[in-house]
Amino acid sequence: MAIAEWRPPVSPGEPAPDFSLPAVEFGALASGERSRLMHRRTLIGSLIFGALVAPGAACAQPARKVFRIGILNPGMTSVMVGPQPRGHFTGALLRGLRQLGYVYGEHFVTEPRGAEGRPERYPALAAELVRLQVDLIVLAGHTPATQAAKEVTSTIPIVMAGAEDPVGQGLVQSLGHPGGNFTGLSLQAVETTGKRLELLKELVPAASPVAVLRDRPSLPFWQAAEAAGRTRGWKLLPLEIRHAGEIEGAFKTAIAARAGALLVISGALFEEQARRIAELAAKARLPAMYGLRFYVEAGGLLSYGADLIEIWRRAAVFVDKILKGAKPGDLPVEQPTKFELVINLKAAQSIGLTIPQSLLLRADQVIE
Repeated sequence: MAIAEWRPPVSPGEPAPDFSLPAVEFGALASGERSRLMHRRTLIGSLIFGALVAPGAACAQPARKVFRIGILNPGMTSVMVGPQPRGHFTGALLRGLRQLGYVYGEHFVTEPRGAEGRPERYPALAAELVRLQVDLIVLAGHTPATQAAKEVTSTIPIVMAGAEDPVGQGLVQSLGHPGGNFTGLSLQAVETTGKRLELLKELVPAASPVAVLRDRPSLPFWQAAEAAGRTRGWKLLPLEIRHAGEIEGAFKTAIAARAGALLVISGALFEEQARRIAELAAKARLPAMYGLRFYVEAGGLLSYGADLIEIWRRAAVFVDKILKGAKPGDLPVEQPTKFELVINLKAAQSIGLTIPQSLLLRADQVIE
């Protein structure tokens, strides 16, 4: 818009005063004066151009969003905090994100919540993550955790890291087409329960009854074990516990029933008690089979199942796709393609047990 030139008022009849600058020929200026004049003009022009362009440039480069990833796990919150967590599962997730190019603090931060071995805490922890309005939640696949998340949100994307039975629990419509806000990886732990029982009976064929230690939410696992035992004529002894304080009593029951072996069904209640369970099994001289390798690393005898650390690392792929705009209901649930047999020879020696060569040859890892 043009700016009108201001002139003072003039009385009628008086000639208008001349306020214009005297015309100066550019060529008449000395070379130094011409240089200074050109410099001033260039400077003024640059300032005006910068003032006009700068706001537009700032708008063209908005600040990058830092995503907030909620983590729900049965362990201690303290081992899941920060870019270098001490917890194995959270560490595997962050390692997977780093491999995909994500930088903690620049692209994302985590909001970890641990149930600390108390499954009854999951509903409150899940509700807290919803109140924080996290962008998505990665959670352990235990039934108490998945059910708690299902009850508090149907909109926040949920990535399952090793779901026990996502279809049976009503978390997804099908593995190929989840259809809701849940996706991730299945553990296939229910389907492999019968296989674990077979391997345990191969190790100790005469064991009868076989004690089955489980918590209340793992009923489908017990049903799978019961069906396998019934088909093969194996007698099983169910040992259901409601809290960690009942674990020792369950072992006393197994000893009183003269159980010859023990099948431990993995559950949220047991993960924080892995070392204690291994010690009680050794004390009772019970050959014990587990579903996850970290029980063996904590002193247990043998395990057969999917690699849960790898599952948590793979969960990062789902996180990446969702943060880039994919809908969880459109991402098929992955199933493990490899199941590993891990044997602890030191634990076997402590109870005077010789591992058959047939099992040692099939083992993916032997801890000596």
